[in-house]
Amino acid sequence: MVDNQRNYRLNGSLPIVNLIDTPLENKERVEVLKGAASLYYGLVPPSGIVNLVTKRPAAQPLTTVTTSINEHGAVGAHLDLSRRYGEGNDKGIRLNVAAGTQEVGVSSFEGNRGLFSLAHDWRISRDATLKLDVEHYRKNVSEPATIVFNAAQGVPDPVDNRLNHAGEWQRYDAEATNVLLRSDINLNDTWALTLEAGHAETTRDRNFSTLAINDLATGASSLSVFYQRNQRFANTNARAEVVGALQTGAVAHELTFGLTSNARRFRGEGAPTVSGIAQNYYNPRVIDPVAAGTWTPAARSRVSDRGLYVFDRMRLGDQWQVLAGVRRGDYSSQTGTGPTFKYDETSPNVSVIYKPTSDVSIYGSYIEALDEGGTARFGRANVGEVLPPAVNKQRELGIKTRLAGGMQAQAALFDISRPLVTVDGSNRDVLGGESTYRGLEVSIGGEISRQWSLLASAVFLDAEITSVSAFNATELGKTPENTARSTFSLFGEYRVASVPGWSLNGGVYFVGKRAVNNLNQGYVPAYTTVSLGTRYATKWGSTPVTLQANLDNATDRDYWVGTGGNYLSAGLPRTLRVAATFAF
Repeated sequence: MVDNQRNYRLNGSLPIVNLIDTPLENKERVEVLKGAASLYYGLVPPSGIVNLVTKRPAAQPLTTVTTSINEHGAVGAHLDLSRRYGEGNDKGIRLNVAAGTQEVGVSSFEGNRGLFSLAHDWRISRDATLKLDVEHYRKNVSEPATIVFNAAQGVPDPVDNRLNHAGEWQRYDAEATNVLLRSDINLNDTWALTLEAGHAETTRDRNFSTLAINDLATGASSLSVFYQRNQRFANTNARAEVVGALQTGAVAHELTFGLTSNARRFRGEGAPTVSGIAQNYYNPRVIDPVAAGTWTPAARSRVSDRGLYVFDRMRLGDQWQVLAGVRRGDYSSQTGTGPTFKYDETSPNVSVIYKPTSDVSIYGSYIEALDEGGTARFGRANVGEVLPPAVNKQRELGIKTRLAGGMQAQAALFDISRPLVTVDGSNRDVLGGESTYRGLEVSIGGEISRQWSLLASAVFLDAEITSVSAFNATELGKTPENTARSTFSLFGEYRVASVPGWSLNGGVYFVGKRAVNNLNQGYVPAYTTVSLGTRYATKWGSTPVTLQANLDNATDRDYWVGTGGNYLSAGLPRTLRVAATFAF
């Protein structure tokens, strides 16, 4: 699993709170960082880091306007503006503004979103730069109901993906503000210092509902509405890092010394759940607004994670490299008036790389890291409680190679063991043993020719609950919930040689069946979705124009996109989106 408060980073540093669809209009690229992530970032699950890299001020003046619309009626507009100024253009500014309505093809759904972001660079001197990122975005949409799994009934077939069992008034109203300041200083020709400080904050109000099917034959069901408001999730982060190089005999060292500090805070309010609202699974009726009862404060949580790390990449000639590091972590957490968990942990990291040729790398790695159990999930008696951490261990053996024509391929065998989050007899999320994930990941991608590009990947996974506690003994040997034994994706692009600027693309994405809970009482079926697209870059007079169309879920497949914790979430219907970008 990818944790919404720990695994998402802005510009490689600030942990943002990913509880709103993160806007991409102001992002240059999205990176997925695996392997040594826990060394740099501390208390993160081994799933890796999703790093969102913002667009920087451009060297030349830039003004682009993008407009878009989809078949369900959603419209949007985006302005991207960049200018340099000051003596010798030593300062730069980039502004991104976006706004639009939200329509996804689901009934009783309505919403809107907006983004404002500013990136500023200042080249203070030849040896010092300063970068500032500020982004604020919001989203206010209706939230469809989640289906509750009933072991006696089994997993129901998903209904028409356009149906919504909740009311339009059941809103997910949230906004986020992220601020990050970074300074890079060259100390001399071989050593540099980086200083960063940032704050990420997300607030939201939420009227969330679940649907329990009482009679699968007739569809008679009961809707429950959960009320949350004034929720505030905040991360405050700081990092200081020194990197440099030195030579000891025949060994070249690339050294990194770092210090990080992160504080997480949560507060909010809730109202009693309203249950027993009559609904039908197959033929939903319109749900009238139901007022919330008395609001009471939720238990606050406080987490502190500080770490000191050192990392050394040692080059032993042209063929061998050894990467070794260690992190000393100081962690504490408390939820409400409950006990304070405190841990001091030293986590090692070592990798060996062998390059038989300049185009082939064979590597092996071993990592230990303190891994927080996460936050108790919605629907649990201790919802919002920060669970204590435990050590995860990661082993990997892989090969990466560059192929002819610009293609790259890689394969990796991995073995990950991590703490198991399960449910005790009091309906509380707790740590209850360990789960092990062993598998093979393969990918190949790049330019096949001047006309063709290809990216294909697959994961084959053997996941098992390998140790348990007394209260969850029946989970031993089962598959962890929401874990597919296999997934793959294939994406290709064809650039039409006879029409310069025109390209066609398509993708196929497969996810295998997954257990709805750790007891494996039911599985959501495997599914495959297809996406299609086309893009045409041309000029209207002197104005460059890019026209684009994308068709998601092209076969209009009804499927369960999400599961876990005895909940089922449906995928979205087929959606055609067209956009036009004008560069002035």
